Amino acid sequence: MASFFEKLKFGLRQTKQGLVDGVVYAVTGKARLDESTIEELETTLIGADLGYDLTADLIARLRERLGLREASSPEAVVACMKEFLQERLTALPNLPSNGRSDFFSPANRPHVIMIVGVNGVGKTTTIAKLANRFRERGRSVLVAAADTFRAAASEQLDIWAQRAEVAIIRTRQGADPAAVAFDAVQSAKSKGTEIVIVDTAGRLHTKSNLMEEMKKISRVMSRVIAEAPHEVLLVIDATTGQNGLRQAEIFSAAVGVTGLVIAKLDGTAKGGIVFSIQEKLKIPVRFIGVGEGLDDLQPFEPAEFVEALFD
Repeated sequence: MASFFEKLKFGLRQTKQGLVDGVVYAVTGKARLDESTIEELETTLIGADLGYDLTADLIARLRERLGLREASSPEAVVACMKEFLQERLTALPNLPSNGRSDFFSPANRPHVIMIVGVNGVGKTTTIAKLANRFRERGRSVLVAAADTFRAAASEQLDIWAQRAEVAIIRTRQGADPAAVAFDAVQSAKSKGTEIVIVDTAGRLHTKSNLMEEMKKISRVMSRVIAEAPHEVLLVIDATTGQNGLRQAEIFSAAVGVTGLVIAKLDGTAKGGIVFSIQEKLKIPVRFIGVGEGLDDLQPFEPAEFVEALFD
């Protein structure tokens, strides 16, 4: 079985082609980093969704390090870029370290994790993968199907919960989502369940009623456990690129997002969103998804991510 690092490399192959290979193509055969080459590099970096601000800073670093040399090899440019991106990721506050990404605290029982995000980003599979990850590490898990608006949402989550071999609380379509979340937290508290993962609706993030619903769910859970939810994870579809940044801004303002899950990295050349979204919002990426299997969601480790991208 392939290691996760190998899966990560394979999952990032499209981003690598667009970002790393694109940079190599832009500078190969060039005597130095002239303005024409710089423009090609900027186009390549922005195309990989690195973002305008981060791209400008990276170009400034390249000018400083390599711009005055007689010759700038592709290897030198790539090495400078790799060093820069790794520095920016690891310089951000509150980044998870080894083991930290599981963010389970024995003092919080149940430890309540609220999952938010717009429809279609992969919330259901992310919840199943998270639940499976915790269960494999010996934690008891309860999933709350609080997306009661989308047709068949609870049924889909039920199927995934069965695959992950964890318990689930669900109700009929159209029921009060906050009531489902309340029942789940109360049940987990009475039974000593360690982790509760709460699914939520994901209609268009521009709809104010959805944000009010998220706030209500959070308030209702806090009646059972004052600190709940302990974590609010926003799932972002990597293929949407910079639109994910706007989603993060809106959800964070409404419910205080504490971490990000970047899903579907294996299906996009826009993996640069990982860099730009952390840089812009200072919200740590907790997990990344590079496949559809239950074990294809892994903690985000900045050094490993950059290494896999440039390997």
